[in-house]
Amino acid sequence: MRLIHTSDWHLGHRFHGRQRHEEQGRFLDWLVRLIEVETIDVLLVAGDVFDTTTPGSRAQALYYRFLHRLAGSGCRHVVIIGGNHDSPALLEAPRELLRQLDIHVVGMSEENRDKEILLLRDQEGEAELLVCAVPFLRDRDIRLAAAGESLEEKGRQLRDGIRLHYQQVCEAADQLRREIDPHLPLVALGHLFVAGGQTQEGDGVRELSVGGLERIEGTSFPECIDYLALGHLHLGQLVGGSATRRYSGAPLPMSFSEADQRKQILAVHCEGRMVAVESIPVPSFQLFVSLRGDLPELLDGVKRLKAAASPAWVELHYQGQAIIPNLREQLLAAVEGSELVVLRIRNSRIYDFALQQGQAAESLDDLSVDEVFERCLESNRVEEVQRQLLREAFAEVREALARQDGETESGS
Repeated sequence: MRLIHTSDWHLGHRFHGRQRHEEQGRFLDWLVRLIEVETIDVLLVAGDVFDTTTPGSRAQALYYRFLHRLAGSGCRHVVIIGGNHDSPALLEAPRELLRQLDIHVVGMSEENRDKEILLLRDQEGEAELLVCAVPFLRDRDIRLAAAGESLEEKGRQLRDGIRLHYQQVCEAADQLRREIDPHLPLVALGHLFVAGGQTQEGDGVRELSVGGLERIEGTSFPECIDYLALGHLHLGQLVGGSATRRYSGAPLPMSFSEADQRKQILAVHCEGRMVAVESIPVPSFQLFVSLRGDLPELLDGVKRLKAAASPAWVELHYQGQAIIPNLREQLLAAVEGSELVVLRIRNSRIYDFALQQGQAAESLDDLSVDEVFERCLESNRVEEVQRQLLREAFAEVREALARQDGETESGS
């Protein structure tokens, strides 16, 4: 049996304000063709299908068109779980309809753990795979908040609750396996942050709680799992050094820091409970280039890209010592008449000077929206407990703006 493990598509994601529908559509088209050519039996999507809980109409159209094409392929089953960016209700709304196409969606956790245990059967109706499909577990899913509890108590309860949830679901699935066929492979999906996981600057990975309280140890997952397919971290990596416990990573770059990163999906081959994993490179559907150096180096880099008629989306990171008042104007003038699109200009000289001046003169172009918000919290010396409340309120405001954007998009 052959499986594909992927996650963190973030459909609807804007790259520094730039829409990515075409790029994301080309990735999904490539994935369908790969599934057909490689005769993949099961597709596993480990959360964050969408970038926000209120995706626009074009992002949803990409998703449903993909599922429609997949239903007509040789892929027998699709399993999708909700991530922290997804709306559980939106994912599960067509759940019963999709089930008729052997597309299984688990967007949220419920008291009935049986919902997260899927027994998949082959064309002859014989059991061929057990899947523990555990969606992103929210605070309310696994514990009861208590008045006056400390951050340490909250963190311990969260970690214990996540660990217990996986144990209960996987042990129930293992018991079912013993009753049906002891050699049946058991795969678990999850969307969470495992301690020791690697992230990159600007990759958009949200802390699941203040201070990373929901990061659990890799040893927390039951031994009965034959393959663990995780989502949330955008850098593909092993969990605890195990070749059969993996983050597939995001298939498309989420920041310029990932411009040179090798993106992948994972092919999982099961012979009974024996599992072999192969990394399949994802082609580049949009060129991203990050140029660094002083002004002559940046201008030379732009010149080379123009000569190659490159359509790249570009970050220009000035690292020279001289303060150049019209730096932005010179750099933008250099790309005129080309297909290059400059999405970000960073000025390390201004940044260093701002740090020396208590960050008084820092350029907004050097910071993300979240970084600006964190600087505001820091400059006003907001206490940590209050910061978390403000972060949550800020996230709601951003989601509301994203929702308005989606409504505008659907009406255009």
